[in-house]
Amino acid sequence: MKMKRVVAFGLALTMGISLIGCGGKKKAEETSDKNGKDFSVAMITDTAGVNDQSFNQSAWEGLQEFGEDTGAKVNYLESKQSSDYVTNLERLGDNNSDFIWAIGFDTADALLEVAKENQEFKYAIIDNAYEETPSNVTGVIFKAQEPSFLVGYVAGKTTKTNKVGFVGGIENAVIQQFMFGYQAGVAFAGKEMGKEIKIDVQYAESFADAAKGKAIASKMYSEGCDIVYQAAGGSGTGVIEAAKEAGKFAIGVDRDQAYLAPKNVLTSALKKVGTAIQNVSEKVMNGEEVGGKTLVFGLTEDCVGIPEKNPNMDSKVYEDTMKIKDMIKSGVITPPGTETDYAQFLKSIK
Repeated sequence: MKMKRVVAFGLALTMGISLIGCGGKKKAEETSDKNGKDFSVAMITDTAGVNDQSFNQSAWEGLQEFGEDTGAKVNYLESKQSSDYVTNLERLGDNNSDFIWAIGFDTADALLEVAKENQEFKYAIIDNAYEETPSNVTGVIFKAQEPSFLVGYVAGKTTKTNKVGFVGGIENAVIQQFMFGYQAGVAFAGKEMGKEIKIDVQYAESFADAAKGKAIASKMYSEGCDIVYQAAGGSGTGVIEAAKEAGKFAIGVDRDQAYLAPKNVLTSALKKVGTAIQNVSEKVMNGEEVGGKTLVFGLTEDCVGIPEKNPNMDSKVYEDTMKIKDMIKSGVITPPGTETDYAQFLKSIK
C-alpha cells in the first residue's frame, strides 16, 4: 500500500504541527504518579539496523535511557529488509507494547497500515508527517536543515580546496533537508569570504551500504574535496572511513560521530532522536494525548545543533558558527529545506 507522505514545515498551520522542547527533560516519575513499571515502549528499526552508529542507534539509546529513568519496559525489533516492517510492528502489538515507535520515513507506509488495523494501540514515527495523521499515531520530524546549515557553514569556512561534498543515503524529502541546508551554509560562508565553493552531491541509494558510501567519498576526495558531509545512516560510516584513509575531513550526522575517527571528523550535525523519543514516550506514559499530531523539533527546541568545539575545528570558526546559530534561532537566517527555498535563499544573499 502506497500513501503520499509529506515532510514540510511550511504546512504547520494546516497540518496541526506542534512545537515541543527537548531541553529540561524531567524524569516521568517526577511528573506523574503512574508507575513506569506498568508501561512498555518498543521500536522497530529501519533496514540500517540498531547498530548503525547513527539514527537507529540514537533512537534505541534514547529508549533505553527512558527505561532506566522511569522503570518502563523497553524493547526493539531489527528490520533486515523493508518487508519486515509490518511483521515487526504486528509482533510488538502481539507483545502488548503500550507505545510503539517506527524509526525512519521508510517505515511510514507499514506503520499507517498497521495503525489503521489496530486502533487500540498507540504508535509514533520518526521523520514522517502524514497528510492525515491517524488519531493513534504521532509524527515526529526535525528541522534537519538547521544543523546542516551550521555544518555547511563550518565546511565553507574550513575548506582549503574550495570544494566540498555531500553524500546522502536515499534521496527523499527528509534527506533533501540535510542537503539543501548544508549547501546553503556553504554558500553563506562563501559569500562572507568573497569566494565560490563548489559542492559535489551524490547518493548511495542505501542507508546500509558502507562500502558504497566509502567508494563515493573516496572518489570525491581524489577529485579535490577536502570535506564531505554524510547524511546516509550506515552508508555514512563508509564516508568517515574514506576520510581516514585520505587524510581528509568528514562531517558526521545525527549524533557526535567524532569517536569514529577523532582526527578526521570535523564536526557533526546533531539530531537528538533519542531525546525526542524520551520526551514523547513520557507524555504518552503520563496520559497526554499526542495522537493525530505532528511534533516538530529544531534549534529553538534545543533538539538539533552541533557538538561543542571539536579540536579539529578552528576556534574562530566555532565562535562564528555559534553566532550563526543565534541568527537562526532569532529568525534572521532561515535555512532552506527544499529546492524552492534554496533557490530563494541564494537570491537573498547575492
